[in-house]
Amino acid sequence: MHTEQIVPATPADIPALNSLVNSAYRGESSKQGWTTEADLLDGVRTTEQDLTAMLTSPTACILTLRINQQLKGCVFLDKQGDDLYLGMLTVDPYAQAQGIGRRLIEAAENYALDHHCNAVVMTVITLRHELIAWYERRGYQRTGILKPFPKDPSFGTPRKELSFEVLRKGLKSV
Repeated sequence: MHTEQIVPATPADIPALNSLVNSAYRGESSKQGWTTEADLLDGVRTTEQDLTAMLTSPTACILTLRINQQLKGCVFLDKQGDDLYLGMLTVDPYAQAQGIGRRLIEAAENYALDHHCNAVVMTVITLRHELIAWYERRGYQRTGILKPFPKDPSFGTPRKELSFEVLRKGLKSV
């Protein structure tokens, strides 16, 4: 039997979060899972400095999912007006397809309701068709709003022209 908990990250979690996020999005280890960006971008996905900034923002939170105290996933949440921005949804590449991402999304939506948000919004690289379809199956809708991929190398170095699409899911208070 395993114990699972979803709890906010603390500064002590930053090294493990940095390792998890980079292993899931970039490099060879990311290719073990289906969420890799390794074919689209070079470089790191995040740094300990970036994660520290996320954790110290007064409007933001990183939720972590742990199984038997082992970090298996995380998601960045930032209240922006009446919406909750969801980013950096991450699942350990060796633990994907076990419902961890779905449980983190549900926790994020509950967090949004608890913080009186009307919707959850996110940006997804437009070329990530399988990922967009996964979000659509969870009720997120394509808005048609496109945003350019940042030219800042701290986001990674694109191997081709990239852009984001904004996805949105309206929430109904219970």
